[in-house]
Amino acid sequence: MTRDDILDAAAQVFRQKGFHGASMSDIASALDVQKASLYHHVKSKQEILLALLDRALIMLTDHIASIAAQAVPADQKLRQMIRGYLSALSENTDLTAVLLFEHRSLDKKSHSRHVPQRDTFEALWRDVINEGVKSKVFDLKDTGLAVRALMGVMNWTLTWYHPDGGKSIEQIADDYSDFVLKGMLR
Repeated sequence: MTRDDILDAAAQVFRQKGFHGASMSDIASALDVQKASLYHHVKSKQEILLALLDRALIMLTDHIASIAAQAVPADQKLRQMIRGYLSALSENTDLTAVLLFEHRSLDKKSHSRHVPQRDTFEALWRDVINEGVKSKVFDLKDTGLAVRALMGVMNWTLTWYHPDGGKSIEQIADDYSDFVLKGMLR
């Protein structure tokens, strides 16, 4: 049993039961080991949560940063970022669900450490939107609000999306992009 095995099992347990509903015994059961064995690798459930949030943000930040760095117009970049982000959410549902829904369970010290990483991720989106405003591709008064609205729409997708549903995650991403970039007006 490795630390990665523990994190994978914990992500699944936290997604199913929530952080507060899950116990170290639940994680041990998912791994088919004794609870005491976990403590050779981790100190606490809080440590596991922070490690999962770090893992998720690093994965997402690396993925989105590579798209944001491309030399294409901001609207094309934003479309690719939306598609890439939703694909990453759907391909890593246990991990990303923990990031999106359990971050409020961090203790104060861990939360303080987590926030700068989250802000770095959000800044990637804000920078691309600001790039689009500067190049006059986008017309926005508040890019911070636009980023939060976009993130809210995309993040909520994790609660209702099913791979066997009527649309693929790529189709949903393209529809979101059209909605964001074209709006609802005729």
